[in-house]
Amino acid sequence: MKKISICVSFLFINLLHVSCSLVPQNNDLVDQVCKKTPYYDLCISTLQSNPQAKNTDTKGIALIMVKDIVSNLNDTLNFTQGLIKKTSDVGLKKNLDFCAETYIPLVKYVLPQAADAVNQSRFEYANYSINDAGKEIGSCNNKFSGSTTSPLSDRNVTIQKLFDIASAILKLL
Repeated sequence: MKKISICVSFLFINLLHVSCSLVPQNNDLVDQVCKKTPYYDLCISTLQSNPQAKNTDTKGIALIMVKDIVSNLNDTLNFTQGLIKKTSDVGLKKNLDFCAETYIPLVKYVLPQAADAVNQSRFEYANYSINDAGKEIGSCNNKFSGSTTSPLSDRNVTIQKLFDIASAILKLL
């Protein structure tokens, strides 16, 4: 009886190993895609935090990244608007207003259009939109060059890196 249970256990383990190796491992796809971007760690952490990344292709990964950028930029817009309400520094308020006015069309129009372009397999247009949005973030950063330290710097740097990652992914398509 022990021989039969050992044989059955061995057979079960082998079947489990074979069946697991037949299941597509999209973590491998995420890893392969992220290795082709300039910020591997940020790419991996962003995609691993989204359960949909495990069940998609490269196009889906690009779409997830664009949607993550929209989310980050929207959070940054809300943060900026909160700072505008709290500050009494006229120069800082002016710079923050500029950034908020820059973020609004990106969140409402440019990036949703980029996501639509990805859905429609218009990857060059999506990449153009992403790169254009990145330039707009740069113009916000430039408002703070000089004597004023930007309270948005860390957020903008992260968003810029996400733009670079999305652009690299779009170039794979």
